[in-house]
Amino acid sequence: MFIKAIKKALATQKSTRSNQVLSLFVALVLALTIGASKAKAQIIGDLEVNVPFQFHVGNTKLPAGKYVIHMLDDSDLKVMEISSADGSTSALFEVQQAEANSTPAKSELIFNKYGNRYFLTELFEEGSSSGSEVLKSRYEKRVSQQAVEAQAHIPAHRRVQQGN
Repeated sequence: MFIKAIKKALATQKSTRSNQVLSLFVALVLALTIGASKAKAQIIGDLEVNVPFQFHVGNTKLPAGKYVIHMLDDSDLKVMEISSADGSTSALFEVQQAEANSTPAKSELIFNKYGNRYFLTELFEEGSSSGSEVLKSRYEKRVSQQAVEAQAHIPAHRRVQQGN
């Protein structure tokens, strides 16, 4: 009787280990699949842009000028930073994945224009239809109750690293 109980326990233990290994394998495949789909929306490296007008991004109003934009590390591809080229001004803003109607031939920032106010709304990198959509601030939601007059497309380019 004692030997039967041991054999039964060993058989149950083998079955449990097989189920654990299978569960771990399924979890790993699922994690890799989700990670790969998120990675395609990421803008790699820094984008440089010269914005010729004052604009809003998130809850921040920025003057016309040259800017550098990048995805924040460890933000799960949900937070970007925009900084003036001289480093004197910066802002963080939330984004989500966006899909362009067609693959852009060059990197660009898209702004919604309401009256004389511009709001950064989307960012796309050259050659990729996946990009980032800026989440609307309360202020933009309030202003956007008017009709969108236009959109402005501003070209951007990948920042060249210096000193390597």
